[in-house]
Amino acid sequence: MRVAGAAKLVVAVAVFLLTFYVISQVFEIKMDASLGNLFARSALDTAARATKPPRYKCGISKACPEKHFAFKMASGAANVVGPKICLEDNILMSGVKNNVGRGINVALVNGKTGEVIDTKYFDMWGGDVAPFIEFLKSIQDGTIVLMGTYDDGATKLNDEARRLIADLGSTSITTLGFRDNWVFCGGKGIKTKSPFEQEMSPWCTTVFPFSLCHMHLSFSPYFIILLQEML
Repeated sequence: MRVAGAAKLVVAVAVFLLTFYVISQVFEIKMDASLGNLFARSALDTAARATKPPRYKCGISKACPEKHFAFKMASGAANVVGPKICLEDNILMSGVKNNVGRGINVALVNGKTGEVIDTKYFDMWGGDVAPFIEFLKSIQDGTIVLMGTYDDGATKLNDEARRLIADLGSTSITTLGFRDNWVFCGGKGIKTKSPFEQEMSPWCTTVFPFSLCHMHLSFSPYFIILLQEML
């Protein structure tokens, strides 16, 4: 009986030691795998950060030189998506800010400091063009003017309003039509035509039945080129 009891004890101890050994080996393998994955992920994250392209102001493709302003504009898409105006990484007007509306949306910026002077929108479908004309006449020399349409920005425009916008450097304002998408950046007192302008008919027939054109304007503008003629 004593021999049988001793044999059972030896077997039990052997099973315990074998079990402990197997568990320790498995745990060690898992630890090695976990540490390996951790270091691998760390290396991948470091590589991803190293190759991630830099972000510039307003999401434009490159940085502006010192003493220049970066901006990005998007016209409205029909009467669904409002326009967006960004200057120096600050959103001046957008649907999220709830300060855009049907017609022509305008942001005025101090040409020397970059500070926002005013933001307004004027309904050119159901509104009156007279307040818009008075607003355009009140703009001071040296002011940067950014404009973008939303829905219809042309129906109520008359010759006087178009002339005042043309005086800010616009070329396309003379032909702007019903629901045309249009974005423009110019300045009061400019003596040349602004290169920062795009106009597009609201409907493209390349995709049946229609594909709405949502126009974007993105530059790293050398505003000093515009302003040297103004100030």
